Amino acid sequence: MNNNLRYPIIIKWSDEDDCFLVGFPDFPEQEWRTHGDTYEEAVKNGIEALESLIISYQSTGDSLPIPSIISYQSTGDSLPIPSIISSDNAYAA
Repeated sequence: MNNNLRYPIIIKWSDEDDCFLVGFPDFPEQEWRTHGDTYEEAVKNGIEALESLIISYQSTGDSLPIPSIISYQSTGDSLPIPSIISSDNAYAA
């Protein structure tokens, strides 16, 4: 795995947009960068968008932000929910 991809990716269902929205909380002004009709498509598109974002930062000489650390809280389900997220229908990839 590329060490530059150690950034959290937030994936959230949007009823308004009827798709999963993908965002990168460590990058300014990247609240919702891409999307996907399925969760799997959102993950794939999110990884591609993150790679593109990193290339863009590097090509302009901008410093990459330090990746944040997300701690997980148990909800009793098999899928951990990041404590950074307040919405019940949003998950980190």
